[in-house]
Amino acid sequence: MITGLILFGGFAVLLVIGVPIAVALGVATMAAMFSLDIPVAVVAQRVFTGLDSTAIMAIPFFVLAGNLMSSGGISRRLVDFVNSIVGKAQGGMAFAMVAACAFFAALSGSAPATVVAIGSMLYPEVVRLGYPKARSAGLLAVSGGLGPIIPPSIIMVVYGTITNSSIGDMFTAGLVAGAMIVVVLTALCWYLARRENWPRESGKLDVATFLRSALHALPAVFLPVLILGGIYSGMQTPTESAATAVVYAFVVGTFVYCEIKPSDVWGIIRDSAKGSAMILFIIGTSTAFSWLFTFSGISRSLTATIIGFDLAPLMFCLVVAVVLLIFGTFLEGVATCVLLVPVLWPIADSLGINVIHFGMIVCIANVIGTMTPPVAVNLFAASSVTGLRMEEIARGEMPFLIGYTGVFFLVVCVPWFSTFFLR
Repeated sequence: MITGLILFGGFAVLLVIGVPIAVALGVATMAAMFSLDIPVAVVAQRVFTGLDSTAIMAIPFFVLAGNLMSSGGISRRLVDFVNSIVGKAQGGMAFAMVAACAFFAALSGSAPATVVAIGSMLYPEVVRLGYPKARSAGLLAVSGGLGPIIPPSIIMVVYGTITNSSIGDMFTAGLVAGAMIVVVLTALCWYLARRENWPRESGKLDVATFLRSALHALPAVFLPVLILGGIYSGMQTPTESAATAVVYAFVVGTFVYCEIKPSDVWGIIRDSAKGSAMILFIIGTSTAFSWLFTFSGISRSLTATIIGFDLAPLMFCLVVAVVLLIFGTFLEGVATCVLLVPVLWPIADSLGINVIHFGMIVCIANVIGTMTPPVAVNLFAASSVTGLRMEEIARGEMPFLIGYTGVFFLVVCVPWFSTFFLR
């Protein structure tokens, strides 16, 4: 009991006073270990154990590949290609934003990276054409949430590593959920474009512009085929596929689009190292936190308590969904996944819940957390791109967030959407 109070109480206090999540996890774990007379060196051992995985190596590769795509012109050409198709319809730039985020999601695996990459290219044009600023920024923040859902996905890699489940199957389920979200967001854009009288670009679809943008985007469009094709064909693991994406993005950005200069490489690597280190630091300290949670017996007691409620699988999934949504408002997605999955998955497994279905619940709930204050990295990213205040963006995103959450609860209640294409 005392260990649990120190572990969670210390973590909560450190978060409240503004200590970074990874540091708060590590300090709370070390403080709780003193109460059990466990050597502090065990923290370092558990941190190392949490990162000693080949699958985890996919994360820094995907981060580096995403930065190479943004710097190498791949993202911009995808945006131009999508805009040449739908840009002339009423609200066409909103459709283009959703589609561009979906395309970039198939390259980066990160929600804030998707927001920044697509927002920096499309938002200025959206404002110039007269679209509502807050509504457009809100759409950007929510559409960026496709990043961790449409594969490849960093959080799916983390979940698959923790539960020892197939990352390829997680990616397959993510394609279905991502397609559903794209359809819902597009339908909402169509409705709001007419209700709020969003502008329409003059002229008709320019076939020559479409063909030119399609030709320029061809090397970029081939990248998700390369990543996912290598995984689904069995020729590459997710880590190997991520490394291949790095090489391909570098070659295309440097020699095909000629936008990556030798002087740019060090900056790209440095930024990628910083982003990767933040994620891996959270994973490492979360692993130590979760190990102590289990070792101290708190996890066993919690499991027995929940099983004692005799919940049906659907009711348990709904309870987990709500808990994850609450945690997502103040914890980063990877931290939530590493903290709660080791505790919740054994219970879900005992109830016969499919590991991929449960994984989709975890992943989508954590993505919704990136859009809900106070810890809403998508809103922070959208604010940095658009210059609007977070509260303005939060108001503008409401219709899209409701639609996104509706898809989430559909996935929670109907396992078929997560397992239909699985072998």
